[in-house]
Amino acid sequence: MVVFNQYLTFLNDLATVDGMSQPPAIEVSGLTKRFGEVQALSGVDLAVEPGTVYGLLGPNGAGKTTTVRVLTTIIRPDAGIARVLGIDVTKDPQRVRQSIGLAGQYAAVDEVLTGRENLELVGQLTHQSRSVVTKRADELLERFGLSHAADRSLKTYSGGMRRRLDLAASLVHRPPVLFLDEPTTGLDPKSRNDLWDMIRELVADGTTLLLTTQYLEEADVLADRIAVIDRGTVIADGTAAELKAQMGATVLEISFVDARGADAALATIASVVPGAETDGAVVRAPVYDGAKTAMEVLRAIDAAGLDVGGLTVREPSLDDVFLTLTGHRAEEIDPRPDDSDVAPAAAPGGAQ
Repeated sequence: MVVFNQYLTFLNDLATVDGMSQPPAIEVSGLTKRFGEVQALSGVDLAVEPGTVYGLLGPNGAGKTTTVRVLTTIIRPDAGIARVLGIDVTKDPQRVRQSIGLAGQYAAVDEVLTGRENLELVGQLTHQSRSVVTKRADELLERFGLSHAADRSLKTYSGGMRRRLDLAASLVHRPPVLFLDEPTTGLDPKSRNDLWDMIRELVADGTTLLLTTQYLEEADVLADRIAVIDRGTVIADGTAAELKAQMGATVLEISFVDARGADAALATIASVVPGAETDGAVVRAPVYDGAKTAMEVLRAIDAAGLDVGGLTVREPSLDDVFLTLTGHRAEEIDPRPDDSDVAPAAAPGGAQ
């Protein structure tokens, strides 16, 4: 709490100086990390403004989790600079740990303990008094809708309840910066939406949040800015709207009865829409004058005697952006080992 108040005071002081912007809450420059023959990070650069959600978007093995583990002092980088709240993660890791929260890919809570006991344990590990911990545990259990299950063993918790408790554990010591590593992995749609609402509340309260995800919708809905990371490098950075605008085109989708029909259509329209590709029984392509190109495509397909099942002209999605930038979809599994296979696991809450 002291660190949070000191940081807010620092930001307020800066705000009184004309022409001076707030420093990034998280700053990374030239970050590299190798695990044996695997180059997990190849010069990552990013900056996260205070009180915002910054999304790291990429497939498994892209370097998202490794970046988070460096920033949370779990592993050391081979080269580069990483700062959280202006504190260098390699020079003063203890101060960084005191001011951050971390919820990893999997709920890092003890299923033998009750929900309340898990939160109290984290409070003790972060050196808070018993009275403070007891009050804070009650607050978090209420905030995350877990009061009714506070004294039940985690063995009785659903997956969504465990993820909510894991997030609550990362907030016991009121960190100004929170890292969420694929927090909604494995959750059903309702639990995912509930967690999104909680994330919005945290940011509204002033928390800075770095979120890693494979889910394009999640990045689009939650993140103020998004970095697309692939093979250990940030290949694009901007708001969702800015990234979509980079395509400079609408998206034409034509569906067929089967993949064979789509393949035949792709060969037919290749000269009309050079960037077209197939996805099962669908042909998809970025076009710069949707209506005109759509008519040309339909004439070519009709002349070839192919039956069209449906035609859609829409605005580009983050999935289209990712495919254009990387040559594959965010949901595709990268052939490189996943970050979790090459880096150690994390503890809940603030790093100890």
